[in-house]
Amino acid sequence: MSTPNGFPQHSRACVTQSMEGGAVQDLQAKKAGKAAKKEAGGNVAHPAEGPVSVGTPVSETLKLLPEELKANMKIKSITPRPPRKPRLERAASLDEKSWRRWRRFRTSQESLTDPNDTSSSNGSLQEASPSPPNRGRASPCHPCCQQNSLHSSPDTSEASPVGKSRGSTSDLGKRASEISSAFGGLLRGKAFTGGKPRLSQIMPARPLPPMELNVASHTLRTANRIDSDCLDYRHYSQHKFGRVSSSLSDTRLHGNGMVYDSCSTDSMKSTFSLLTPIRAKDVRSRSYLEGSLMASGALLGAEELSRYFPDRNIGIFVATWNMQGQKELPVNLDDFLLPTDPDYAQDMYVIGVQEGCPDRREWEIRLQETLGPHYVLLYSAAHGVLYMSVFIRRDLIWCCSEVEYATVTTRIVSQIKTKGALGICFTFFGTSFLFITSHFTSGDSKVNERKLDYNKTIQALTLPKNVPDTNPYRSSSSDVTTRFDEVFWFGDFNFRLNKDRETVDSILNQNPDTDVSKLLVYDQLTSEMSRGSIFKGFQEADIHFRPSYKFDIGKDSYDTTSKQRTPSYTDRVVFRSRYKDDIQAVKYSSCPVIKTSDHRPVFALFRVKVRPGRDNIPLAAGQFDRELYLMGIKRRITRELQKRREQKDQKSSSICSIS
Repeated sequence: MSTPNGFPQHSRACVTQSMEGGAVQDLQAKKAGKAAKKEAGGNVAHPAEGPVSVGTPVSETLKLLPEELKANMKIKSITPRPPRKPRLERAASLDEKSWRRWRRFRTSQESLTDPNDTSSSNGSLQEASPSPPNRGRASPCHPCCQQNSLHSSPDTSEASPVGKSRGSTSDLGKRASEISSAFGGLLRGKAFTGGKPRLSQIMPARPLPPMELNVASHTLRTANRIDSDCLDYRHYSQHKFGRVSSSLSDTRLHGNGMVYDSCSTDSMKSTFSLLTPIRAKDVRSRSYLEGSLMASGALLGAEELSRYFPDRNIGIFVATWNMQGQKELPVNLDDFLLPTDPDYAQDMYVIGVQEGCPDRREWEIRLQETLGPHYVLLYSAAHGVLYMSVFIRRDLIWCCSEVEYATVTTRIVSQIKTKGALGICFTFFGTSFLFITSHFTSGDSKVNERKLDYNKTIQALTLPKNVPDTNPYRSSSSDVTTRFDEVFWFGDFNFRLNKDRETVDSILNQNPDTDVSKLLVYDQLTSEMSRGSIFKGFQEADIHFRPSYKFDIGKDSYDTTSKQRTPSYTDRVVFRSRYKDDIQAVKYSSCPVIKTSDHRPVFALFRVKVRPGRDNIPLAAGQFDRELYLMGIKRRITRELQKRREQKDQKSSSICSIS
């Protein structure tokens, strides 16, 4: 049976199937017929309304064609042609294509249609991945179909019911219903207008190789860099990584979702150093002498503070020790400065000494040797035999203001300044600190003299000098402790226990461990502080250690001389803050293993809240005692080499050598 155009009826069906591709199975034939009549005009004689029978009911399939496809279908009077390329309302971006490609490989590892099909839309998944050549396809049913099939994809002929050797009416109906349900939503939503719809997936002849997500290649390392036009690296670093200065380990990279489980972390590590990246434009506009609290480039601002301390808390070690003027120093200071109870060392170490050793420099070298290369001496001062040394982590020396100090003498008639006070102050970020070490008047009954020493100290210490007060509205000219945010006062206050020696010894013998609450009932300092006559506004952590005075040198026994002095808590550490709960006491104890003096060292560990500051203050500019640093490191190396040499000698001495 022939049409007016000269084509056989079954060839007309094959041409129509070839033009429409594999998608004709989900389109309506009635709508396609109207579009064909409108396009062909009077040149084409329209066939009967009945179905076209060529072994397969093609007209039933054509009934699935929608109105949108009919409007764009072009049928020429002489030579059939494929449909025009669609006009896309929206083109898929590169990110969407990459995501689709990754999704397709991850879920099913199925290939898509042949990439040589140039009639597919830009938004189709056909461009996502090339598929391997399909084998075993049936040839078209007619030479006319073979000629027209050149304009369509190879998958079209395979999807065509005429080209399938195993195709039947029931299989066609199932196939059409599956395609219609899969792509009907896209057609109704007008994802594209006209053109060939997306085809169904074709299973590859053989399994595809697994896709590797390893991005360890050096050529791909720039893929993880942050685009400055799209995202601000500072806010990204703060919210995504927390403390960027810390090392980006493999566990943190996977935990933060920065890389996949199977991805290499080499690429991510290569783009983030331990230091926060700085843009060139920020360096040009950044001023270290002027700045406000909210300035993005402030050296002491919130951004830098969060980089060093995300929780804005700093660890401080404060210690006091009356050395009794002994020339001999302890062999090892590790138990004193680096107690094993806390797992980590502190950020700042402040050590005050009363009746210090004659060689102050040797004492500082020993401190540097013990703390090691991670710490530097920020400042040290002396007032007679009162010494104070402030060590800080070397990374933090740029965050400090100039350091100032002042002294007060409480015993003027003495040529040797053994009693008095020494204060050191500075600002760390936006928080001002004051450290005072004192040696008050001794004597069991001289409580009033000790209170006078306290009052004279708070009035006579002229601090701060050049560094501005962080909150002048809460300061008092008559009390130096009110002019700083955080104040730590420590030393040999010489307050005693108002009880005889026998009673104190009996209490200590009854509670040999840590229960010393019965002794504190007789403590002079606790009683005076509760009355408010001394250390106003100050607090002291709970005491759980034995009295630090007075011991026989080199022994654990208290005074066995004829004087039989009563053991007392003479060495103390107290603190105060302008803001509530800024200082949290972590530990308060003594060091009983150091026995070179009649006093035991007493130390306290604190967690102190730090606030951001301004850059318009005099900065220390990284100043520290470089000479002391080098000497301490040399001592540390020499000690290690000597230790190894001794171990080597011990091994060689146990082996007999025969020459």
